[in-house]
Amino acid sequence: MANWTSLPEKLFSLDGHVALVTGAGSGLGKYMAHAVLHAGANVILVGRGLQRLQVAAMEMYASLRDDKPMGHDSYVEDFDQAKWDALAPELSKRLACIAWDVSKLETLPELAAQAKAIFGAPDILINAAGLNPRKPAEEVTPEIYEYTLRLNLSAPFFLAQALVPDMKAQGWGHIINFGSLQSFRAFPNGLPYGASKGGVAQLTRAMAEAWSTPGTGITANAVAPGFFKTQLTAPLFSKPEVIRALEKQTTMRRLGGCDDVQGLAIFLASHASDYITGQVIGVDGGWLAI
Repeated sequence: MANWTSLPEKLFSLDGHVALVTGAGSGLGKYMAHAVLHAGANVILVGRGLQRLQVAAMEMYASLRDDKPMGHDSYVEDFDQAKWDALAPELSKRLACIAWDVSKLETLPELAAQAKAIFGAPDILINAAGLNPRKPAEEVTPEIYEYTLRLNLSAPFFLAQALVPDMKAQGWGHIINFGSLQSFRAFPNGLPYGASKGGVAQLTRAMAEAWSTPGTGITANAVAPGFFKTQLTAPLFSKPEVIRALEKQTTMRRLGGCDDVQGLAIFLASHASDYITGQVIGVDGGWLAI
């Protein structure tokens, strides 16, 4: 660990920590992975597409190396094998990519073992992988409903369950789940997603009850984002009238950008939040306030 030179460094530095981030190839998972990397953590990016993860890793590495903001979401078509081969030896000192489908719950102990073999046991887990099928209630099939809950609600629990023994052995660990505005209120065409995100809110409290016990040093909290511009929401941002309507639902009259979630990522991952557990924190520009 670093020799602390100031209170902010003591509270917020992630030097010596290892973060595993699911859904890290795009969107808010990518933004949060970028933030904890800059705060000093070694970061393992997890997602289903290896090339998307590699593109994200190259962006993060360039941002860290050049001390510049990271670009917006990239696409698989941006992958350059020669560029990856050139950067990989240096990049791999701080970043790693694991292509994995976290909805396959029975494989998550193996994912935890592979992650541990890279930088040591992860003591920060950010469960950002998720799906919103956006179907009218009448069109939701058992398969859609079950898969949405498995990815959004079950995978965060079982991956955390696989990592907690090492967190307990180390005496410290921070788990960050992804809730939603739909953890608190219903949206049209969002029944399976809303059910899963309502579940995440209670899962987070239950994780705190189970694991934030004396001597573990483990916390479990969740973020509940409002509307951010990501690959998933990009179609909305092409419709000015929709954006204006959404902005009016916030007290700040604007939607979120990547910088708006990164500070909370560092806070919840760091020692600054060691006495906060079981909470769901809105990052929504005041949407839930009105």
